[in-house]
This record gives sequence, C-alpha cells and structure tokens, in this order.
Amino acid sequence: MSLESTPPPESTRLIERIPGGARFAGLSRRVRTLIVSGVLFVVLFLLALLMPVPYVILVPGPTYNTLGRDPYGKDAVVVLTGKTARPTSGHLNMTTVRIQDEHVTAASALLAWLKGDQMVLPKSALTPPGTTDQEQQKRDAADFAGSQDNATAAALCELGYPSAFGVLSVLPDGPSHGVLHTGDAFVSVDGRAADSSAKLQAITRSLTPGQTVPVVVKRAGKDVTVQVTVGKPTQGQKGARLGVGVDTTCLAPFDVKINLEDVGGPSAGLMFALAIVDKAGTRDLTAGRYIAGTGEIDSAGTVQPIGGIQLKMIAARRAGASVFLAPADNCGDVRKDTPGGLKVVKVSSLHGAVQDLLDLQAGKPVPHC
Repeated sequence: MSLESTPPPESTRLIERIPGGARFAGLSRRVRTLIVSGVLFVVLFLLALLMPVPYVILVPGPTYNTLGRDPYGKDAVVVLTGKTARPTSGHLNMTTVRIQDEHVTAASALLAWLKGDQMVLPKSALTPPGTTDQEQQKRDAADFAGSQDNATAAALCELGYPSAFGVLSVLPDGPSHGVLHTGDAFVSVDGRAADSSAKLQAITRSLTPGQTVPVVVKRAGKDVTVQVTVGKPTQGQKGARLGVGVDTTCLAPFDVKINLEDVGGPSAGLMFALAIVDKAGTRDLTAGRYIAGTGEIDSAGTVQPIGGIQLKMIAARRAGASVFLAPADNCGDVRKDTPGGLKVVKVSSLHGAVQDLLDLQAGKPVPHC
C-alpha cells in the first residue's frame, strides 16, 4: 500500500526556499517565534520612529539689526518721518526662534531633544487646542504689531516728549487701518472734541456702523483731517468703533514706522524701543558694539519675560553679539544656558536698558543674571 506524502504548507515552502531557510526550519519552534517576534518588533519600532507626532522643534532663528535695513536691504527697519534720524553705529539686534512644525516624526523629535541647540515642545504649547494654525499666525502678527506700538510709545516717553490723549495702536483689520497712525493725538471726531477717553467713547457710542466721519488729529505737530468709516462695535457694546487702542501717552511731532515682515510675537519690543531712542535721540547707545537682546515691552516701558531665550542667546552669539539684553524675569533660564563669550545684562525697563548701555560704554558695572 503506497502512501502519498502531503505537500508542506505554502508558508513552509516559502521559508525553505530562502537561502539558509532549511537551517531556520530546523530550529525549535520557540527560537523561531523569538526571531519572528524580534523582526516584527524592529519593523514596528522603525515605523513608530517615522510616524508624525504632535510636537514642534524650535531652533535658533535669524537676528535683525533694528538700526539697519530689512532683510531685503530695501528699507530701514526703523523709519522716522518728519525728523532726521541721527546716524548710528553698531548693532541692536532683535532675535528670533524658528519653528519647525511640518513632518516632525518621533525620530526627528528625539534627535532634536538630544541636541544642545534645539528644543522640543508639544504643539499645543504654541497653538492652543481648538486654534488653527492660521488663527495662531494671525494672533502672532497682531502681537508683533502691538509690540511696535508699545515700543514707539515707550521710546517717545523715554525721549521726554509730552503726553496727550491719542492713538496707541491701530488694529490691522480695523476700520482705521492705514488712516490713523500710532502717535496721532485726537482733536475731534465727527466735529466734537475728543481729547479724553470719556469724550471719545461718548462719540463712538452715538455713531452708526458704516458711517464715515471726519477725524481731526495732531500729527507731526500739525492738525490733519482724515475720513474714517466706522465699524461694528465689539460684542456687548453700543454704537460703532474706530478700531484703535487709545491712551494718554507720549506723542511726538513725527511719525515712526517699523519695516519688518514675516516675524510674529511680541518679544522684539525692547529692541525696537532702543532703536527708536538711538535714532531719534541725541545719544549713541552702542558705540559700535554688537548688541542683541529680547523682551516684550508695554507702553510704560516695562520689560516682560519671553519664551525660548536660550535659543535666542545662541542665535545672538552666532551672529556675532558680545552683549545680550535679557528680561530680569528670564534670569533663571539664562544662568544655566549662557553661551561662552556672551555678556548678559539684566533689564527690567527701557530706561534701565538705556542707562545700562551708557554705563557699558563708560566701563561701569551693570546688572547681570
């Protein structure tokens, strides 16, 4: 009686056709299971490393000399209209952090974390949940515009210009954009005196959205009449709105414009304010030195802490800076991560930063972290 052999399963035949497959087939089931499991683990591990993760990588970004020209060499970063800018020397560089948020994988995040000049953060730390990237970019742009307005107001006060009730900031998407300017002092709106917050508020409450009204402001020492088509009021308010931030602050008889694009956030305020003081004042703040720094600033000149200062110090040192101005409240981050060859000066106000730069020239001691 003849017996017919049963063909081995296809999977077995495939294994045995692999060079060395006979030896593999001869191994015990336990060893084969371990080998297959190990191969699967390695494959899955490599796939996991290549999977996108909800993190962003921060690296030192470019620095820009606020006393110089924009990155395209077209315009000065700080432009004075109605006043001749004082010739300046040296650098007052604002610093930035570049965000890499596309195609971030577990592997790239791990490599960045191991490097000393990069940071890895959850994406939610920069873009709150429920906020789109476009919405966050819009907020960053608004913060950057606000930093310019605050820097201008603080610098003009530091230069000793008198205070008046006027425009502190202009909303980039508001009805007064391109019509009213930061530093405009209100004279009248719709033919009525508007030299205080209470008076201006009473006027705007009586207006109708879409109505075009004459606005008289004092600009560069002269009365200027412009036409503003008022917009809808903010939720819960009555009347209409001009779309400007107002306050009683220092206003000068000249315009200040800051030309810098593709940058977001408020942390350049201190360096913008110092550049305005240097160009519109009578004192040379740098004496040819390469100075960099960072810090959010309010209209009163108070310097506030910012994020990513470790990377900004690296960017400053790589660019050639020897002095770095850091907000006092960032000193805890500064002490452990200061690059070699960089002198860090601790500042808490615009006035203090100006005095520190003058003291550096005179060889006097300055506060440091």
